[in-house]
Amino acid sequence: MPGAYRGIGTGGRKLAQVTFAERALTLECGGETLVGILAEPASPADVGVLIIVGGPQYRAGSHRQFVLLSRQLAAGGVAAMRFDYRGMGDATGSPSSFDDVVEDIAVAIDKMRACHPSLKQIVLCGLCDAASASLIYWQARRDTRIGGMVLLNPWVRSEASLGRARIKHYYGRRLFEKDFWTKLARGRVQAGKGIREVIGDFLATRRTKTAPSAGGPAFQDRMATGLRTFDGPVLVILSGRDLTAKEFLDYGASNPQWRGLLDRANVSRHDMNDADHTFSSHLWRREVEMTVLAWLRRSFAPGFE
Repeated sequence: MPGAYRGIGTGGRKLAQVTFAERALTLECGGETLVGILAEPASPADVGVLIIVGGPQYRAGSHRQFVLLSRQLAAGGVAAMRFDYRGMGDATGSPSSFDDVVEDIAVAIDKMRACHPSLKQIVLCGLCDAASASLIYWQARRDTRIGGMVLLNPWVRSEASLGRARIKHYYGRRLFEKDFWTKLARGRVQAGKGIREVIGDFLATRRTKTAPSAGGPAFQDRMATGLRTFDGPVLVILSGRDLTAKEFLDYGASNPQWRGLLDRANVSRHDMNDADHTFSSHLWRREVEMTVLAWLRRSFAPGFE
């Protein structure tokens, strides 16, 4: 993609403007063609960021959030690449599940390193099931090129976790809302349907086991193994108005394999109490961008010298 851009990268303070360019790339994976966009400063830091996109999405992300994130990272001196894995966006092939894109991620890392051999470490960054895919990639490959991870509202959903989250964070809150009782009194709330949903969610919470993937452990267990065995810096960003994030916290507190993992010394957590799942406002997107840049500078300081 021809053209150069100028931007301001900040890590809690204003930095000098950095010029960067974007170019389109194609990647071969399993006989299919993937498409990526690399935002690159003229002299990038020796750590780069690979943005993995959750499905069903393509490399721009909801409300172009990954376009803006990659450009802000590049403006801060960090090469950033976003790409479509097989079956998504402009990539060829059949759609892939987030827990089956290990080879796609490996190919994208290869491409970034080929474009910038000076990159010593790659940080995986993903929202929702793309955050899950990052942990699963490490669990599967133990790729020493991975220096860190940014996990935004990771996906751990099961029938049981969704049931628990709805009962704890949705139905309980609704009972204390004046609007709910007003609608109920005016017949705008289908009480019978609501009761059936509550009962269904309660029964789902009794099913505590997560289903294993075909030929292996459940994806949540693979994620836990990935986080447990990864010693590099990890940034977890959680939205306060997101059921997926609440499920993740509840699951982490209740599941034996997850317990204590978010308290590990290498894990940093940033809560955005008012944000929704995709950080849809300009202010929320900007906070994510600045938080990630500041964390990169703290965690990989020598690479920015």
